[in-house]
Amino acid sequence: MTTTPSFILAADIGGTHAGFAIAERHGSASRVLYERAFESRDFGDFDALLAHFFGLPEPAAARTHLAAAVFAVAGPVADGESTLTNLGWKVSAAGIAARYGLQQVKIVNDFHAAGLGVLELPHASFATLQSAEAPEHGTAAIIGAGTGLGVGLIHWNGGSWEVLPSEAGNADFAPIDELQDRLLMHLRRTYGRVSWERVVSGPGLMRVFSFMHEAGLGVPSKQLLDATKRPGADPSAVIAEYGLNKLDPLAVRALDLFISAYGSFAGNIALSVLARGGVYIAGGIAPRIVNRLKDGSGFIRAFTGKGAFTPLLSGLPVRVVMDAQVGLRGALRLAAQD
Repeated sequence: MTTTPSFILAADIGGTHAGFAIAERHGSASRVLYERAFESRDFGDFDALLAHFFGLPEPAAARTHLAAAVFAVAGPVADGESTLTNLGWKVSAAGIAARYGLQQVKIVNDFHAAGLGVLELPHASFATLQSAEAPEHGTAAIIGAGTGLGVGLIHWNGGSWEVLPSEAGNADFAPIDELQDRLLMHLRRTYGRVSWERVVSGPGLMRVFSFMHEAGLGVPSKQLLDATKRPGADPSAVIAEYGLNKLDPLAVRALDLFISAYGSFAGNIALSVLARGGVYIAGGIAPRIVNRLKDGSGFIRAFTGKGAFTPLLSGLPVRVVMDAQVGLRGALRLAAQD
């Protein structure tokens, strides 16, 4: 007797990219059959993005066989609804279910999904910044700078792993030296309150670079300025590239400050939850600058530089997540379990 296949849908919707995967479910596991990625800002809202996706031949054919759908979104989630922090898009599980005739729809924070995705990855998917032994069921943290700054806490509840989403990236920025003090004052004149995300994110790197230029700490090269003006160029990515490859002195200084702030924030999160299971650095930026994170440029120095707690933080494993689809993997894991 032929059985109707059971499909699941997973999506990871961020401020820059939106990834989708359709998989065939086998118990609590799945096999991916179809994947597609889009630029989030090519769409006016979430409904337009989802309508476009379901208008494609493969998703349209699979839709009536979907047993579960999980959408990981870059924003806080409550009662099956979310507003994406950096896009303003509204997402509703009930609305998706009603519009597309889906029975099981779940909305989760993107770092909830990323935390679960980490559990799916092989050792080769990580780059080590600090080696240390971790207890088998130690609490871990996952942090990631991209369009925004996400955080999740990976916790063993006695029988299984669970991830607690967090909005710690929107906590108040805390400078650790005089230059960062000046950065805070500079940003405060524009934004009033300054969160960590204003500094530790893709747009944050651009703010750091602009601050250093306006503060008279350097002049950007013509080559860098020209590169930022190319059609489709991402100025933050250009600054990161020029800083990473030491092609522009001001970009180097901006990237150093950014990395130091990133490490300080990661250390604060590790202290907050006693992340003896380790700290995972995800997001779109860290894999691109992983060699700089490793070379003593200040990330681990800022991570561990917590006074009397330096020995504790020096004993925590810190790894960069090199798999860009970690959030999608976590969303698939959730969908397969529904």
